[in-house]
Amino acid sequence: MNQPQTDIGDELVGRRIVLTAQRRAEQLASALERHGAKIVHAPTLSVIPHIDDPELVTRTRELIEARPDIVVVTTGVGFTGWGDVAEAAGLREEWHSMLAGARIYARGPKARGAIQAAGLRAHWVAESETSAEIQQVLLGEGVDGQRIAVQHHGAGADGLDEAFAAAGADVRSLVIYRWGPAPDPAAVVDAVRLVAERRCDAVAFTSAPGAAAFLTAAEEHGLLSAVIEAFNESVVAAAVGDVTAAPLHEQGIRTVIPERFRLGALARVLISELAE
Repeated sequence: MNQPQTDIGDELVGRRIVLTAQRRAEQLASALERHGAKIVHAPTLSVIPHIDDPELVTRTRELIEARPDIVVVTTGVGFTGWGDVAEAAGLREEWHSMLAGARIYARGPKARGAIQAAGLRAHWVAESETSAEIQQVLLGEGVDGQRIAVQHHGAGADGLDEAFAAAGADVRSLVIYRWGPAPDPAAVVDAVRLVAERRCDAVAFTSAPGAAAFLTAAEEHGLLSAVIEAFNESVVAAAVGDVTAAPLHEQGIRTVIPERFRLGALARVLISELAE
């Protein structure tokens, strides 16, 4: 006999929710649809992998030879993609050995999870999920003369390379993927209009660059003021974490954030907010 599903309800029947993510959007959509929500997909950015980038393979080979003292992992998807690059180049075992011999600093639980999935252990994890916390901790420990590899997130610039180099470290950068333009710009504009005209109930944001891109689209179409007012009066702006919420907060937008920075927790906070 099939067990009854206890995570299905009708709290979101009649509610329209905009999802701005490309990665793992289906997972979040399914969680909300089980409660009756109507989902509007409007990914504000695309993820462009560098898995076929010969420069990335070259940098990986150099690191395997150089043996870094410290490896900074800023994203789970980036770390997993790096492993895929190493495997495609026939370097998986050497890559794994290189990492096992280094102290790995992870930017948040997602990065730690990817590290563990590769059979490795993080030396330290930034629970705030910020690069600034990693920078503060490592500079406090001292990095002079240390060889540091930094796996960057899609936006690239986070100030880590410059800060560590200024403190005397030998820094090697790795960009595994980058953010690209929205796969369907018209869908983003339509979503912005849904918010401005208050024809949706909530928007879910899962990355800071994605949230910033949504606001940029609103500004470019002369709808930013209307979007800000809608978010602060009737439309729920939900962000998966504090870092993601930062561009929204800069515009004075009231944002709900789950206690745990996970998609499942984001779905639960949306259900809670909209059910009320």
